[in-house]
Amino acid sequence: MGANDLQQAAITLHRPAKAVATPQGPWSVEAIQALLDKPFMELLFEAQTVHRRHFPEGDIELATLLSVKTGGCPENCGYCPQSAEFDTGVKAQKLMEVDEVVRAAQAAKDAGATRFCMGAAWRAPKDRDVEKVAVLVEAVKGLGLQTCATLGMLEPHHAQQLKAAGLDYYNHNLDTAPEYYTDVVDTRTYQDRLDTLAAVRSAGISVCCGGIVGMGEQPVHRAGLIAQLANMDPYPESVPINSLVRVPGTPLADSEPVDPFDFVRMIAVARITMPTARVRLSAGRQQMGEAVQALCFMAGANSIFYGDKLLVTGNPDVDADVQLLRKLGLRSHRTQEQAEEGGCA
Repeated sequence: MGANDLQQAAITLHRPAKAVATPQGPWSVEAIQALLDKPFMELLFEAQTVHRRHFPEGDIELATLLSVKTGGCPENCGYCPQSAEFDTGVKAQKLMEVDEVVRAAQAAKDAGATRFCMGAAWRAPKDRDVEKVAVLVEAVKGLGLQTCATLGMLEPHHAQQLKAAGLDYYNHNLDTAPEYYTDVVDTRTYQDRLDTLAAVRSAGISVCCGGIVGMGEQPVHRAGLIAQLANMDPYPESVPINSLVRVPGTPLADSEPVDPFDFVRMIAVARITMPTARVRLSAGRQQMGEAVQALCFMAGANSIFYGDKLLVTGNPDVDADVQLLRKLGLRSHRTQEQAEEGGCA
């Protein structure tokens, strides 16, 4: 080939494709809606790319939730069977004793859980309540588990007291977007929620905060919920995404079930907008089936509630979860203590 031939030959340079940069916060509701509206496969690919970048080991955190004080709550959250306003068959009970809680926590650890969450149906705990819960936190922490509590609205001094007892996480969900909140509950304000989260953050406790889909909200409200979460500074370390469990006797019992693909989209967008958070596949798993759960893991969920009950509603049992993770080739997250003991893989 002569010089002229070389000059006329078409030369194609094969350069690596540029990685598509995921925009960072602050996130507008419009930007999040645009993500939710993406073609499903494209959205899952983006979410999985973000997920692998930040969680290369791909492990699943197993958390167990125990209702340490059930029923009798004065709030009127339309989804909650523990409200005293609704006839759901849930009877008010006293706070559990320390030895009962420790037995449950040890059983959860033996089954592979790394975080133990304690829920109490209070609007806001009193000083004496927080003192008792602090004892529970210390006892569970002594087993080598991460500790989490959800007790309702907290005053700053209560958050400090729980931190001193060893509390790692505090759960306080926003539930939905601000503009839809009063359609779900009107015994407290959205700002009350934000004030509790601020007290928790100021005390140095990690935040567990998410929401519920399937409560009759519009797509813009789902985008608004993610915007609220993703724009927190910092955003929550743990983000539970719940599918409404429709409990007879609650105002939302007749809500239309959320479309499974729409739920997976919420998981994906939570992963994209909060890349380092543990995104938890929470309430409603029992109704999803294995295929939808697998899509949620593909979309970036890397935490589940593990055990046969979430407070007072059903949840897939431990054996079913172990089998599902095995089928998908996923392994559970382990604490340092469990790794040293050769615990659950």
